[in-house]
Amino acid sequence: MSSISGILSSAVSGGDSGGGSVASQVAALNKQIQNVLTQVKELADNKELTDEQKSEMQQMYQSQITMLQAQIAQLEQKQAEQDQPKSDSSSVSESKADGINRPTDTNKIDVYI
Repeated sequence: MSSISGILSSAVSGGDSGGGSVASQVAALNKQIQNVLTQVKELADNKELTDEQKSEMQQMYQSQITMLQAQIAQLEQKQAEQDQPKSDSSSVSESKADGINRPTDTNKIDVYI
């Protein structure tokens, strides 16, 4: 049980630190997910616990994985929001009227059929 609380505390502190790049934070969270999955596999091989205890532990591991996946999604969403203004400013400069395929005020044709 102590290893479970250690994983939870490291996941919470790692998610709130804000240090490092988003990619490194996502990689750390994925590593924590792998650690939890390893513990799930070890749980299946454990002969000392009853089926009820295994079920409770499995539910707890599943909630940890869900929490870590939510943190990953939150980080990716934050990264996407940070990248969004950069792409908006570049698309505005590209759509500047140049008179070729995007008419200017002095270079446009009105066609009536």
